Amino acid sequence: MSASRIHRRIVGKGRGAIFAPADFLDIASRDSVDKALSQLAEKGLIRRLARGLYDYPRISKKFGMVAPPVDAVAQAIARKGNHILQVSPATAANQFGLSTQVPAKHVYMTDGPTRSRIVGRQIIEFRNASPKTLVGAGQKSGAVFQALRYLGKDKVDSQVVSKLARALDDRDRDVLIRHSKQAPAWMQPVVQQIAAQI
Repeated sequence: MSASRIHRRIVGKGRGAIFAPADFLDIASRDSVDKALSQLAEKGLIRRLARGLYDYPRISKKFGMVAPPVDAVAQAIARKGNHILQVSPATAANQFGLSTQVPAKHVYMTDGPTRSRIVGRQIIEFRNASPKTLVGAGQKSGAVFQALRYLGKDKVDSQVVSKLARALDDRDRDVLIRHSKQAPAWMQPVVQQIAAQI
């Protein structure tokens, strides 16, 4: 009975959903959840990505099962361990168009242990970081601080400020100002410049 309830919840999340056994402990015991997920994976209804991590894969008519986005997998792994997740400085700079260099590795900063996880053909690196590095994790403000960290104090000019300001809406700016109190001191005047641009 619990297997059908678990399957219904998975289908309800929609194709592309990534989950761990802990997401179903309100339905059944850990042992029952593990067995149900194994059975669903054996039937091809869900896919086992790594130990204790599954997805309800998207299906392409041309290519079959589509690999899940690395970012979604990293978030699911962090959620499973109850850890904070922050994009790496290089990734943030690339996302904001401040660097054309696409990072060769999938790296995330975390309050959890430093480790690597292999999911399919992807290697995801988690690096333990200080609370200062994790300020604004999971929000645009956190990505802004990481992009600034990547550039460094001497490479932040008016063009950088304008690019970052254009990427933020009013709510993002408010959050950025609030979080700037915990960011390195050199970033605080930069944040004021970003917030001042409309």
